[in-house]
Amino acid sequence: MPPFAPEPHFLHGQAPRTAILFVNLGTPDAADAPSVRRYLAEFLSDPRVVEIPPLAWKPILHVIILRTRPRASARKYAKVWLPEGSPLAVWTRKQSEMLAGWLADHGHQVLVRHAMRYGNPSVASQLDALKAEGATRILILPAYPQYSGTTTASVADAVFDWGKRQRHLPELRFVHRYHDDSGYIAALAERVESHWREHGRGEKLVLSFHGVPARTLELGDPYHCECLKTARLLASELGLHAQDVLVTFQSRFGRAKWLEPYTQPTIEALARAGTKRIDVMCPGFTSDCLETLEEIDMEVREAFISNGGEAFHYIPALNDSQRWIAALAAIAQQHLAGWPTRLPADERELQASAARAHEKGAPR
Repeated sequence: MPPFAPEPHFLHGQAPRTAILFVNLGTPDAADAPSVRRYLAEFLSDPRVVEIPPLAWKPILHVIILRTRPRASARKYAKVWLPEGSPLAVWTRKQSEMLAGWLADHGHQVLVRHAMRYGNPSVASQLDALKAEGATRILILPAYPQYSGTTTASVADAVFDWGKRQRHLPELRFVHRYHDDSGYIAALAERVESHWREHGRGEKLVLSFHGVPARTLELGDPYHCECLKTARLLASELGLHAQDVLVTFQSRFGRAKWLEPYTQPTIEALARAGTKRIDVMCPGFTSDCLETLEEIDMEVREAFISNGGEAFHYIPALNDSQRWIAALAAIAQQHLAGWPTRLPADERELQASAARAHEKGAPR
């Protein structure tokens, strides 16, 4: 195989184009065991995700996990699967389309595509497509508000791996984090307030973030601190006191210690202590997915009710919130600064405008 991929056909004089690649974590192509197995094989083979030496990890992954977990996970995916596909895929595609529309409506000529770090469409395939469309400047925009080496850095790895096979590299920029962005926080607050207006307010607001191994914090990963800052800013935006809000971490995997407190045990304890009604939101997930719809809104809901709770309300992810898309566009514009994105002026309109100005200023 040649060391570099073939370059797309180039026409002299073609205008350079600016692009955004919006990247989410990923999802299986279908809610069946073979699709889940392929997805998990790619996901759990990433050394950013599992920091165990390959010689020790690969036998566990291929002999145990990939033989037992896909069937059970496929049943969970089937519970939340939409006619159009995986919820995460549906919402991520929708968000990229809305982002493109928002930017176009505000005078920006920017190509926007979405990709999945694991699964389809892949980061490499979408970067190839952008190059073929003439993109010479590409902003990589992860769907993760809080930075983590397990997520944000892994997206960068995928981009760099693609770049190793490019003869003509585009200019690249990366958005690392927006956990404290005022627009993102306002979009979260609007989601909560809208839910409260329609359903009333619970005794506690639980903010559940995706978990990562606790040792990543000790090794310098800022994810835990950024989750806490998001929670603090959101509570302030909502005018809540510290005792009204709980921060927890979900989606544990394996036997190692992960960031605490864990979501389900915390919510079970609330129910046993007499809390009858809670609201749960997952601020780190900008799109609803298996972890929010099945793990939180089904499994954790059942755990709360079975331990004495009476009313469990899951507050949906940002999904297609207009406030969220506007915030995402503002984040993109900030990082696109200096790159040409504005639509070129229409020469005929400029001439007509100059003629109108001349007529207005002419003596009568």
